[in-house]
Amino acid sequence: MPVRKAPLRPLIKALSLSSASPTLLTSAPTTSYAFRRLFSNTARRNADFTHAVIGGGVVGLAIAQSLARNHPSSSTLLLERHNAIGTETSSRNSEVIHAGIYYGADSLKTSLCLRGKELLYSLCAKHDIPHRRTGKWIVAQNDLQLAALEQIHNFCKNELHVPIEWVSLETAKEREPAVRAEKAILESPTTGIIDSHALMLTLLGLFEEAGGTLALSSDVKGITPLGNKGSSGWELVVSDPSGETSAITTETLINAAGLGAVEINNLIVPEDQHKKLYYAKGNYFSYPAPQPKVNTLIYPAPEPGHGGLGTHLTMDLAGRIKFGPDVEWVDGPGDLEVNQARLGETIREVKRYLPGLDEGQLVPDYAGIRPKLGRASAVAHGKGFVDFYIEREKGWEGWANLLGIESPGLTSCLAIGERVEKLLYGR
Repeated sequence: MPVRKAPLRPLIKALSLSSASPTLLTSAPTTSYAFRRLFSNTARRNADFTHAVIGGGVVGLAIAQSLARNHPSSSTLLLERHNAIGTETSSRNSEVIHAGIYYGADSLKTSLCLRGKELLYSLCAKHDIPHRRTGKWIVAQNDLQLAALEQIHNFCKNELHVPIEWVSLETAKEREPAVRAEKAILESPTTGIIDSHALMLTLLGLFEEAGGTLALSSDVKGITPLGNKGSSGWELVVSDPSGETSAITTETLINAAGLGAVEINNLIVPEDQHKKLYYAKGNYFSYPAPQPKVNTLIYPAPEPGHGGLGTHLTMDLAGRIKFGPDVEWVDGPGDLEVNQARLGETIREVKRYLPGLDEGQLVPDYAGIRPKLGRASAVAHGKGFVDFYIEREKGWEGWANLLGIESPGLTSCLAIGERVEKLLYGR
């Protein structure tokens, strides 16, 4: 398959198979930033772009707009293999703004979730992104779950200093009479919900306003570090659905490909350093019945060994209730049909905290895939916990690598953008 080297504008036209070529805007913020480049200046002379971000999900969008806006003299290309942004994990999740209370104090998941939550609420207010601070209840039905709640409470109060409070069972009956909690309830008042699609469109708008270039239907098939492990930049071979390929060069490479991130990683590193990704499918069931009515997000207390936060009750901004996700290990990222065989287990899990559920009203809604770096990834800190991997790869020039970006990735996206910018430029 021939690789075609092309000038910038014809190249972008070839890369995008959307109905129109990506918008090339010249307007950019006038603010200047005196950041120290932590990548080679050698590549600057000839590269097509300063930054190439692989992956047009919410994290890739957040990174791309951060780089484009904060470095107006640079050029940023965002490559997305599908024909639209955010069609994978970013649009197939619970759309929850997490409080950051489940993970170890020193973990990236905690620090980025806490910072990301703050940035996200601020962005929502500034740009009128639909969202709501619903609060969340974490409910315990037995002594094991009660111990987990006590651990979360102490962690939030003594280490994170995140708002958290006990809800008495008497108060709970007044506020949410349909919800059962045999032992205890913890409330997280800063948890909320967001329209993830509106968020991604806002990030895309900010990116394009800053002069960024989006290339849809652009699948990265090959990556070659130029010079000494990227000291002279990077060459990317990109394919469109017709099979035609183009080569572009970039000073820096940011792998934010989500479900495809390990594949991108393995295009670069030697075979003995290849990583493996595990796919945790989450099935969601919606509940259109008017009763029982619940106005707060409900999560079961975390239990050791679970690959998620349990089958929880959340809702969209219209108040439509849905339950999920469960954890179903699958062989690849393409299995997106709701597994109706999981309905019975979902009913059993939900009835533990919502006994009045009308089983006949549950209907399959959608499914999403979470990229896991370990098959037995635990939720909380301790044995089995797998953190986000967001690093400037040692031994390479200008490569920021993001692996295992699952929950709380949506909440953390803006903070992840900050971290990647710092990895590349420092400040």
